Amino acid sequence: MGTKVLTMLEPLWQGLPPVDPLAVSGSASCTLPPRYESVGGARKFTRDTLHGWELDELFDGVALVVSELVTNALRHAILAAPERADDTPPARLHLMRWSSRLICAVRDPSDCSPVAGEADEAAESGRGLYLVEAFSDSWGWQPLSGAAPGKIVWALFRLP
Repeated sequence: MGTKVLTMLEPLWQGLPPVDPLAVSGSASCTLPPRYESVGGARKFTRDTLHGWELDELFDGVALVVSELVTNALRHAILAAPERADDTPPARLHLMRWSSRLICAVRDPSDCSPVAGEADEAAESGRGLYLVEAFSDSWGWQPLSGAAPGKIVWALFRLP
């Protein structure tokens, strides 16, 4: 993995259990355009990546988490700020694999921390972070360091 990618993801390592970023056995990332159709694209990207890594059996849970993280980035960080739409950097999805772990990370331009919503029984949204917590082994977030505004929200899966 290139030095640029390691530097960009530096905040990610700070919030995870000890992981050697140089021991990554696979990594892939994609830009997510600022529209809700990007959620479907992120799921396809995740399916293709997991298939290439021979981790097809993890797709359902990982894809659900990716969908929630991408939806949150779009809803709360990108589409919620139309006044910044032209100069707002797009969200990015990163998938990284070690021998025993898989990390899904979504970078977005907002400095605001993710907050689990309070949804009533009839609500159609507001449960995303609860699903992320339920389907992943752990999750968290870190602000980006340096001049670029934003944060990385990640979810970790232990591999069989």
